[in-house]
Amino acid sequence: MTALQLGLDTFGDVPTDDAGRRLTHPEAIRQVLEEAVLADQAGVDVIALGEHHRPEYSVSSPETVLAGIATRTSRITLASGVTVLSSDDPVRVFQRFATVDALSGGRAQVILGRGSFTESFPLFGYDLRDYDVLFEEKIELFARLLREEPVTWSGTTRAALTDADVYPKTAGGLDTWVGVGGSPQSVVRAAQYGMPLMLAIIGGEPERFRPYVDLYRRAADQLGTAPGPVGMHSPGFVADTDAEAREIHYGPYKRMRDTIGALRGWPPLRRAEYEHDLEHGSLYVGSPETVARKIARSVRALDVSRFDLVYTAGAQPAGARLRAVELYGTEVAPRVRELLADDDRAGAA
Repeated sequence: MTALQLGLDTFGDVPTDDAGRRLTHPEAIRQVLEEAVLADQAGVDVIALGEHHRPEYSVSSPETVLAGIATRTSRITLASGVTVLSSDDPVRVFQRFATVDALSGGRAQVILGRGSFTESFPLFGYDLRDYDVLFEEKIELFARLLREEPVTWSGTTRAALTDADVYPKTAGGLDTWVGVGGSPQSVVRAAQYGMPLMLAIIGGEPERFRPYVDLYRRAADQLGTAPGPVGMHSPGFVADTDAEAREIHYGPYKRMRDTIGALRGWPPLRRAEYEHDLEHGSLYVGSPETVARKIARSVRALDVSRFDLVYTAGAQPAGARLRAVELYGTEVAPRVRELLADDDRAGAA
């Protein structure tokens, strides 16, 4: 399992300071920067920033924040999680991430998605009735742009291109994944373009997503493309003890979950449901040992080579978030690799 990557994801949730004051959006963005710097120092493999256009979140332009992180870090991969390609322009997305790639010495990674939140569509003048065709056409164009040669393309969602060359070029290509929330069609599309797959697993038992991993590899084989790595991301939080982690995480997580749920018709989160997800579902909350053991089980069950923990969920205190990042890099990640290596040795015996 030496190839296993362990990353951290955030949407730039606006936290509180340790006195309980809610931070401003500028302060929250700077907080994300400091967390990314600490993650780099602590040995975390990836920091991924999600794109949102809601008041609870500070990051609406992941690549801009990633560019700032690039100048303060030396080794960590700088990813989006996800870039909502449907409501953006593929040419500009490529140019912005190629710029981050240059600033970081080749550490940029774009994860393309359709977006489970839809605020960006009316904000940028797109019709939600075109939800599917927007992504289908734009990922087709983006795949051509990745060749970094003149492009001729036409579609219904943006102006046609004729022998258009796009700059800046990258030094070694732009690492591009597809983020999927549970649509088999999206899984097959990732395989079609030979792009690595990132599964967003935010509810239910992780094991039930194994068919998507198998579908991706089977589709790539049938389509004659080379399957890339498969990763998963899920929410959680790390503190020194199980009790502390749950105490810090539950209140802000419930408020965030209930706010979003009110828009989507979900009932309010009950504590019993939360506790069930901790034990059996897709919440990774607890001490480093507790979180590491659950991550190792999921990695083994799904046969993935990357796990990203969504370590922010609502207005947790900024100091606790920094501690969570530190513990994830220095204690959780090494322990996950140790547990998986033990499993491998036991299987070979």
